[in-house]
Amino acid sequence: MNTLSRLILGTAFSLALAACAAGPRAGSASLYDRLGGQPAITAVVDDFVANVAADKRINGQFANTNIPRLKMLLVEQICAGTGGPCQYTGRDMKSAHAHLKIGEADFAALVEDLSRTLDKFKVPVKEQGELIAILAPMKGDIVTVK
Repeated sequence: MNTLSRLILGTAFSLALAACAAGPRAGSASLYDRLGGQPAITAVVDDFVANVAADKRINGQFANTNIPRLKMLLVEQICAGTGGPCQYTGRDMKSAHAHLKIGEADFAALVEDLSRTLDKFKVPVKEQGELIAILAPMKGDIVTVK
């Protein structure tokens, strides 16, 4: 798996782990439910991967990526991490990114691509904020070039 696909998986895993740690508040719907469940997450992942693939800043890493598998793992990660019924079957982000050369600019580009997708799907500001906030704690496992 190439650098960009690992970066994308890392981002999704970051979202998933942080969402699991935060958990839903008592009496509130899970982030998974508020996002619209697996069909909505799948649509967001499809668009997000298309954004990244079209992003000249970071798309060079996709040449040898198994895109269907990448999308499947992203859906698993986000679904599981936001309180859904899925089980993530991929690797942890630290070991997956340890040997890669992912820099701050790469990570920022990925976050911009995610934000564009969330805006396109009219994800409410509250949920967007939760997803973006969830991403931050795992940045250290993904960004390997300072």
